[in-house]
Amino acid sequence: MDLQVMGKQAKTSAQTLSLLSTQEKNQLLHKMAQALEAQIPQILKANELDLAKAVENGISETMQDRLRLTEERIIEMAEGIRQVIQLADPIGEVEKMWKNEDGLMIGRQKVPLGVIGIIYESRPNVTTDAASLCFKTGNAVILRGGKEAFQSNQILVEILQNSLRENNGPVEAIQFVSDTSHEVANQMMRLTDYLDVLIPRGGAGLIRRVKETATVPVIETGTGNNHVYVDKDAQLQMAIDITVNAKASRPSVCNSIETLLIHADVAKTFLPLMEKALLEQQVALRGDERACEILTQATPATEADWGTEFSDYILAIKVVDTLEEAIAHINRYNTKHSEAIVTDNYFASQKFLKEVDAAAVYVNASTRFTDGFVFGFGAEIGISTQKLHARGPMGLEELTSTKYIIYGEGQIRE
Repeated sequence: MDLQVMGKQAKTSAQTLSLLSTQEKNQLLHKMAQALEAQIPQILKANELDLAKAVENGISETMQDRLRLTEERIIEMAEGIRQVIQLADPIGEVEKMWKNEDGLMIGRQKVPLGVIGIIYESRPNVTTDAASLCFKTGNAVILRGGKEAFQSNQILVEILQNSLRENNGPVEAIQFVSDTSHEVANQMMRLTDYLDVLIPRGGAGLIRRVKETATVPVIETGTGNNHVYVDKDAQLQMAIDITVNAKASRPSVCNSIETLLIHADVAKTFLPLMEKALLEQQVALRGDERACEILTQATPATEADWGTEFSDYILAIKVVDTLEEAIAHINRYNTKHSEAIVTDNYFASQKFLKEVDAAAVYVNASTRFTDGFVFGFGAEIGISTQKLHARGPMGLEELTSTKYIIYGEGQIRE
């Protein structure tokens, strides 16, 4: 595999893609969505090969869930593309224009980033999400998925490319790196002549390796060591419902929670009820000393547990004396992804919103809503935990850069 060749093809396709009208891009995206639905049996067959290998390699059931495709999930992937079609195209938009003292009309226009590289793990839906968002914003994309989902990712890209080929679209605007070795991934991280930005999406190990190795500019998408804090003024049944959903509905995803914090004033009443609900979902509990005094089936939590993204049916639990203590704990251990407070106290909710450092902060709702599809972005490239131009679910706007356009009437600078 020659990444240099792929890079050159991507650059050429990006130039072609940047000249397409919004209508032309939307028509091609519509054909891609149709192609996915037309080939559901072939996609499922490829996914079955990945799942069989996952079982053979002893991958946990929760991680298999990240990998698994169903007819419903494939239809959702196609619907994600259709939602992207419905969204306004930011490319070419002049978001501001003003006249300076020299009489120049200066405008700030949104333009594509160029060629985007994405290195990701396990979840095949990232393939179609990333491809559609990049395509809509006029960016070519080079996708490098993990070996766990190789068969699924490969057929998805083949379907998208064939759809472009059949409809006279720029085929190399969506490319797939078929070599899953670390060596090729490292080469991609240093493909500075062709990649304008690199976006890693996966576990802490992948994110760290990309940050340490890449010479291409990186937009970091974070892991999800997230928390729910149950305040002394919380509605306890609401807190139970939110916690169960945030932990057990799909523990392998990055918007699930890993730690539950409870105000001491309600701990003795709340924790027995919470324990019953979580045990029904087969969630293993790890508590601090005070939590273990109340819980009947918890093991003692270690210091490492507070900073761990379990991605499994495991929840760390800590009793705190104040809202300030909860916020301090969250800001020390979280990955700046998604955090939630359950409370009927307006002032507590506002303090939490203001002081918790995270891309998404919730009052009385599950962290599981941190998702580009749910936020109305159609899909997402990932959830950025940085504080640069992109933070939170990354949709179309985050895949653009800026160009200044200036209209003059013959002005020269003295």
